[in-house]
Amino acid sequence: MLNSEQKLNMKLFDKDVEQTPIRKGFGEGLLIAGEADKNVVGLCADLTESTQMHFFKNKFPERFIQIGVAEQNLASVASGMAAMGKVPFITSYAMFSPGRNWEQIRTTICYNDRNVKIAGSHAGVSVGPDGGTHQAIEDIAITRVIPRLTVISPCDSVEAKKATIAAAKINGPVYIRLAREKTPIITTEETPFEIGKAQIFWKGEKPVATIVATGVLVHKALVAAKELEEDGIQTIVVNLSTIKPFDEKTILDVAKRTGKVVTIEEHQAKGGMGSAVSEFLSQNHPVKMKIIGINDEFGQSGTQDELLEHYGLSVSSIKTAVKGLIENS
Repeated sequence: MLNSEQKLNMKLFDKDVEQTPIRKGFGEGLLIAGEADKNVVGLCADLTESTQMHFFKNKFPERFIQIGVAEQNLASVASGMAAMGKVPFITSYAMFSPGRNWEQIRTTICYNDRNVKIAGSHAGVSVGPDGGTHQAIEDIAITRVIPRLTVISPCDSVEAKKATIAAAKINGPVYIRLAREKTPIITTEETPFEIGKAQIFWKGEKPVATIVATGVLVHKALVAAKELEEDGIQTIVVNLSTIKPFDEKTILDVAKRTGKVVTIEEHQAKGGMGSAVSEFLSQNHPVKMKIIGINDEFGQSGTQDELLEHYGLSVSSIKTAVKGLIENS
């Protein structure tokens, strides 16, 4: 059942559940962060409305810089501004930032420990018709390996807003992963959020498996848990919104409790969130695992639903993985 302590949206399983793009939550959060701190500034690589930075631009035009299609400059200029005491937020498609400017993020921002916040929008295959060239499905892998860089993957627009506000308050570089398409609202304003803390959204009385999800696929994980319970299989669902720093305690606790872990993410199966969970558990409490992600392929054009189904990022895939671990135990 849904964890009442998390104060989730009680309509999240309804067919007409409200859906909002996760990137919009970033735009709303940045506006709030800018109102709270005059040192917050915005820089964009010619995608102001697409990344939802236009809210900030319209309210604080004197604190906004349009860098243009020059993502390496985007990161380097932001690093310099951070050195002078500003709190820069930089935005582009995730394929281009942190994709194209990875070295500048690594060296000018993280190596120098600059207080820059990187918002990578349109991440994952659910970008849809834009196709494989624009679908960032490697960004978790390339960011979580950089020292000093916090990596956050919000599950909905409400959590994205909270993550953006929280990112502005901590010192150090942060990467926030954002989806383009509308996503069901899972959380509420009352749902707890803390950078570095995972949340248990679903918990059965006698769980036999744990599902760890991040980003847009948290909703599918919850639907799968509900349907599994109807089949007599009880689970735990963890929203791992902060991939780095990793919430070792929560993951260790649920792994010890169930002995079986399924992870799902809109990202390559290798190097992503599931790999982070596997790396930790293999050294601290080995359990049977199944990592669901994209298996060494590029994205392609299609609708969000078509692509998620094609790559096995579906409710049925989660259920099959859980049942497979149980049957083989």
